[in-house]
Formats: sequence, C-alpha cells, structure tokens
Amino acid sequence: MKVEIFCDGACSGNPGPGGFGCVLRFGGKEKELSGSDPHTTNNRMEMMAAITALESLKRPCEVVLTTDSQYLVKGMTEWMDGWLKRGWKNSKKEAVLNRDLWERLLELTRVHRVQWVWIRGHNGHAENERCDELARQAINRM
Repeated sequence: MKVEIFCDGACSGNPGPGGFGCVLRFGGKEKELSGSDPHTTNNRMEMMAAITALESLKRPCEVVLTTDSQYLVKGMTEWMDGWLKRGWKNSKKEAVLNRDLWERLLELTRVHRVQWVWIRGHNGHAENERCDELARQAINRM
C-alpha cells in the first residue's frame, strides 16, 4: 500500500504555543490531521506532524513523506546512524535534542518504508500550504 503524507509544523514564538498539520493521500482519498501543544518548539511540531501521520496508518505501508523541515529530513536520513553509534550524542558529543520523538520516528520506520522528501516551505506547494494552515488553526484553537 502506497501512501503520500504531507506535513508541517508551526510555532507562535519558539518556544511557545505550537501546532501541526498533515494531509494523507491514498487511493484517491484524503485525510487531514492536526494537533497542538501549549509550550513547544517548531522542530517538535514538525516531528509530531510526521509521527501523527505515520501512527494513523493501520498497516505497514510504503510512504512518501513530504515536509519543509530540513531538521526532520536530515535527522532521519543523515544524522540518525551517527546518533545511534554515539549513544544518542551529536557530533559535538552533546545529548541529541528531541530524542523522545526521534525514537518514536525510528520505531515507525521499522513498520513503514518511508521516503523522506524535503521541499521549500511557503513556496506555493499546495499540500504544504494546507498543512501550514492546519497547523496555524490548531494553535488558534488552544
């Protein structure tokens, strides 16, 4: 089963109140998800968007996950192996920030085959713009 996921996070202040939005597409159907946190960071909201979308899948899937977060994409595709080899330490030998969420994402990639795709944010990409709108609406609902 192949699923497209688009996700974005937003924060009003960083840290501050945050929200995230996701659009999932499969077989001609679309589902939108969103959520918020009263005190968080933009990076955590970007990660929660991906986690929420992946956790909503009911069986193992092939996923193309598109985000405007270089932090999320690089974390999963470039930095993760080094963090694991160094016992969750970054290249400066400091504890990796947001380890709790990285561990959740790592577990989800053991269930789903995820292709991580980065796009430039606020650049007219329809699904990214919709996810940003969902994220901002989630902040406003708090």
